[in-house]
Amino acid sequence: MNITTVGIDLAIQVFQVHGVDERGKAVLKKQLKRDQVLPFFANFQCCLIGMEACGSAHFWARKLEALGHTVKLMAPQFVKPYVKTNKNDAADAEAICEAVSRPTMRFVPIKTAAQQAILALHRARQGFVKARTAQANQIRGLLAEYGLAIPQGISHIAKRLPEILEDGENGLPGIFRQLIDRLGMHLKELDRQVDELEAQIHIWHKESTASRKLAAIPGIGPITASAMVASVGDAKNFENGRQLAAWLGLVPRQHSSGGKQTLLGISKRGDSYLRTLLIHGARAVIRVSEHKTNQGRGWLADVIGRRNKNVAAVALANKNARTIWALLAYERNYESNYGITA
Repeated sequence: MNITTVGIDLAIQVFQVHGVDERGKAVLKKQLKRDQVLPFFANFQCCLIGMEACGSAHFWARKLEALGHTVKLMAPQFVKPYVKTNKNDAADAEAICEAVSRPTMRFVPIKTAAQQAILALHRARQGFVKARTAQANQIRGLLAEYGLAIPQGISHIAKRLPEILEDGENGLPGIFRQLIDRLGMHLKELDRQVDELEAQIHIWHKESTASRKLAAIPGIGPITASAMVASVGDAKNFENGRQLAAWLGLVPRQHSSGGKQTLLGISKRGDSYLRTLLIHGARAVIRVSEHKTNQGRGWLADVIGRRNKNVAAVALANKNARTIWALLAYERNYESNYGITA
């Protein structure tokens, strides 16, 4: 039984395996329990293994690569068209096995344990930021019911809340004061959690040479730089900078037909967190550039002159993504005047 390609449908406890030989004939259809996976492939001939890039996929990819196998991860939406029948574990494993052998298939880079760790910090921080925003809005909304308006911005809540609680003439019932005090303490705790996670990310950023290189790009700080380095990994997995920008969803969608090119808004594919960081960083650069009278007529100023600021921010984010690829792929330092001739 000469098996060359295997597709694994990942799960929590039961894994479905589908293997084919060099002619594409199915010669293996098997279910494995979780504790049977590694012993089974440890005694298995080295082959190409395909999996969907879902939960625990990077863990299993690292384990199987350590056994000598070649592992490829694919986005689930690229595997779905190969499902021929109704969805079940066997059909999914067969589809994965077929998809991984396609020469034009796009694969997901396998992340190391260190990359997953720093990205976990980012995800946890993002969750605390969302919870902090929701808590601030709830406090503002509850106080508005009693005619107490607080301006937008979390900093205004921290300034106004103590004086509101101490004011005995604003008509707030005692039980409501206790509630607002409790919610204010919760807001402070969420703020503390965000600060502590940011401090850990900054420590990782200072220890990473690649992350420090990216932070030299205008509009990219330690948060964005560390997230990009951990997510991209080996930049040479992308052929050029535009592929990285497309992977982040910063290029136009197309709806072209009959030789007529129709470009729409950005595709918004890929990681929305990374895309958000790049666009917000670009907005900061635009905001700062407006106050620089001696800036001259550079590329960014020309874009702002022709299009609105939102379009300019996306364009700058796209440019920064391509710059990131160049710095990581060629291991170069950022030069603000690179490519400008006297």
